[in-house]
Amino acid sequence: MPSSSLRSSSESESSSQEYLQKLLDSARPFLRGELEAIDENLPSLVGVLRSVGAGECWHKHGTFLEHLIDMYRILKIWKAQDSVCLCGLFHSAYSNSYVNLAIFDPSTGRDVVRSHVGEAAERLIYLFCVVPRQSLIHDDLLFHYTDSELVEHLKQSEVSLAAPATNSNSNNQDQILEDHSAAPWSWRKKLQTLVPANGITVKHIKTGEDVLVSRRVVALFLMMTVADFSDQLFGFQDELFDNIMAALSLRATTMQLCGLAMASRGFG
Repeated sequence: MPSSSLRSSSESESSSQEYLQKLLDSARPFLRGELEAIDENLPSLVGVLRSVGAGECWHKHGTFLEHLIDMYRILKIWKAQDSVCLCGLFHSAYSNSYVNLAIFDPSTGRDVVRSHVGEAAERLIYLFCVVPRQSLIHDDLLFHYTDSELVEHLKQSEVSLAAPATNSNSNNQDQILEDHSAAPWSWRKKLQTLVPANGITVKHIKTGEDVLVSRRVVALFLMMTVADFSDQLFGFQDELFDNIMAALSLRATTMQLCGLAMASRGFG
């Protein structure tokens, strides 16, 4: 084998080991339960959630408190911003479009949540709880792609984001648009069509009022939805939703649903 190939293989292996070590370093405090090592405020925030009964509600494969902490852990390991991680930790503070399970009593004002997590995180939490996430993430985005197209566009995005911007110094806007309409830029053109620069307007799930969701927040909520699903859809949940290759096609009969629900609660 040529020395250049050996060197390339060695560098790749070293890079992989370095990545895995960093991943382990990020996960180790969670594995050891050392919450204060992750964020000095995290133990008290978990205490707040526990004090309002989040650990007393069943949710999919464990308590709701466990799910909230798992969401925080996933987002933290993915190196999301603190406000996004806190949104994951409190993502059902006011209930949301998927579950009618509010962490806090409905009479609790937003200022109370804001006092715990800060203004930026509370704003995300509030939006996460009032937008119709099913239609925003699935109907407005994912269902506009075939599986093969989504895979191809993800590959294109990796290539184009890693490459220098085409004609970045050019004053010819038409030429830039023409260049970006071709592969590997077609992924960007379609995404910009689905999520305009000024964001997407959706309906508040309770009041019906218009809510503007910026492009950045759409991206954050998509990432959080992936984290949400990652924590929940495995084991019997995969069987329930026929989640082979992330199909999410509910296949269980009513009797099977009842059986799974009873078994998950220790009745079967």
